[in-house]
Amino acid sequence: MTSAFRRPRTALPAVALLAAALTVGCGHGTSGGTSTPAAAATTAATASTVATDGAFEGLEQRFGARLGVVAVDTGSGREVAYRSDERFAFASTIKSLLAGALLRGATDEELDKVVTYRQEDVLTWAPITSQHVATGMKVRDLAAAAIEYSDNTAANLLMAELGGPEAVQRTLRELGDPTTNVNRTEPTLNEATPGDPRDTSTPRAFAADLRRYVLGDVLAEDRRRLLTDWLVGNTTGAPFIRAGVPADWRIGDKTGNGGYGTRNDVAVAWPPGGRSPIVLVVLSDRGKPDATSDDALIAEATKAVVTALG
Repeated sequence: MTSAFRRPRTALPAVALLAAALTVGCGHGTSGGTSTPAAAATTAATASTVATDGAFEGLEQRFGARLGVVAVDTGSGREVAYRSDERFAFASTIKSLLAGALLRGATDEELDKVVTYRQEDVLTWAPITSQHVATGMKVRDLAAAAIEYSDNTAANLLMAELGGPEAVQRTLRELGDPTTNVNRTEPTLNEATPGDPRDTSTPRAFAADLRRYVLGDVLAEDRRRLLTDWLVGNTTGAPFIRAGVPADWRIGDKTGNGGYGTRNDVAVAWPPGGRSPIVLVVLSDRGKPDATSDDALIAEATKAVVTALG
């Protein structure tokens, strides 16, 4: 593989503003502190958060799961948060941040570079890369396959191009994320063993990263559009966040599932009528090695968020 793509090292002023915006609101597992003046929590917002906490607790009992949620209305600054600072295995949702790191550091020429690989590199879930072993694939097409089809081989090839898990984690640290740990590649990053901090994040940290890449100024406008197009074009998200929002909302998301009943979806949602986008992260697990996930949990949690934000 080639050396890692170049990354700018300068600090980004927007990071502080985004981090401040993501501290608004309250909920189970959130850190203390008061709201910022620009987005003070109103009485109505507080009431909706309390009601949503009850809804999330009910969902945990109903599905036998642990649930972590952060949703931020980027227009009003209102937030719904539940277990927002607890660690969850991110599983394949990390592919969204891989693509963000790629688009931040790669030149147009590097995006068009063809990466070759062997049949033995192809993992079990590789619906796109398995069709192109003979020809290889462009880097930009690998990113599209990783997000739109959750192609694991594509994700590993991108990880290698970026310099490995350590390099991806370093990029997140540079963006102001001290929390997310990127340690392994597919498929071992999906082990999701309870208490193992490897390949984990918190709903709050992941929401901040996704917001920076899709809505912030970390990427140039054309790169943000490309990342957004890939997320909107995701083919694996129908039963999850997309199933929990009104039909006329535009959704860009990335799903993930792993061991111990892990089931996740992370998204940016654009309601109609010119309303500001909502950043939404829903992470879950069931704590037992042989547990299966229940897709409906993510949709039901999303419905609770939509109700709370109004």
